Amino acid sequence: MTDGPLEPLDQAIARELAADGRRSFTDLAERVGLSVSAVHQRVKRLEQRGVIRGYTARLDGELIGLPLTALISLTPNDPAAPDDYPQRLQHIAEIESCYSVAGDESYVLLVRVPSPLGLEDLLRRIREAAKVSTRTTVVLSTPFEGRAPLL
Repeated sequence: MTDGPLEPLDQAIARELAADGRRSFTDLAERVGLSVSAVHQRVKRLEQRGVIRGYTARLDGELIGLPLTALISLTPNDPAAPDDYPQRLQHIAEIESCYSVAGDESYVLLVRVPSPLGLEDLLRRIREAAKVSTRTTVVLSTPFEGRAPLL
């Protein structure tokens, strides 16, 4: 959890790391005008506060054999059922993100699969595991994704 808005220097560090999580402390120090040790301390503090939640590699779905991306909206079959869908679905590896949303649906899932048949199988498994109805939107192209938040 954060302790409030970020200081300008912490914003600058977070912005630089969001653009390239592999930046060295030396590069960060040069970009934000601090010493390497000061940047190192600030990054550690941002990690401890939960501002920086981790560092990952973004993979190309086409090149790793998962060219089909889809958004799957979930609606409970029984509105009185407990809202435990994320726990029921967390074991399904094809689900990349799970968003709780306002509106008719309860959740929207971002999934990546190898083929239309893979999507059909995934939909069956989601419906069985969570006891929900689904509405699926297939992504045709991705002009951009994973952009850093505006700081």
